[in-house]
Formats: sequence, structure tokens, C-alpha cells
Amino acid sequence: MVNVALFVRLEAKPGKEAEVEAFLKGGLAIVEGEPATIVWFGIRIGPSTFGIFDAFPDEAGRDAHLTGRVAVALMAKAPDLLVEPPVIEKIDVLAVKLPLT
Repeated sequence: MVNVALFVRLEAKPGKEAEVEAFLKGGLAIVEGEPATIVWFGIRIGPSTFGIFDAFPDEAGRDAHLTGRVAVALMAKAPDLLVEPPVIEKIDVLAVKLPLT
């Protein structure tokens, strides 16, 4: 069951859009090793605006992700790639439809 989520907004510095895109694509391999990360999306919202949406069964899973490898890498690269620090919003999931495995 998915109960909590994160939405992270990322605004790339001019000329850094391709690097942000590559970072998000590379993040998928890392989060595949996080059993509590039920879903993870790296998204492009506009020419220089990107985001991450991910969801978890509980607060412990969300907290583990926030201190995991992708989060650490993102914070390390943020000053070089982003106009401002990532905007991280904690979300409560009210309803969800996921494929059965």
C-alpha cells in the first residue's frame, strides 16, 4: 500500500538541462535498490523545470529515501546544476492505482 509521497521540483541552471535530465535517468538504477520506494518518476515539466515524484508505504520508507543515495547525490550536485536548492514537498497519498505484481 502507498500512503506517503514526495514531490521534488528542480529548476536547472541555463545550459545544465541535459545534465539534470541525465541525473534523473541515472537515478532510476539507484532507487531500484530501495524496497520501500514503491514508485519513482523522474519528470520534465518544462524546458528547464524537472521533478521527482516518488511514493512509499510509510514514513519510515520516505525517510530512508530522503537519506538515501539519490538524495545525497542530488544535494551534492544541486549547487552546480540548479538555480536554487530542490523544493521538497511531503505529500499524503489519498488514493492510488498501481498494477498488480
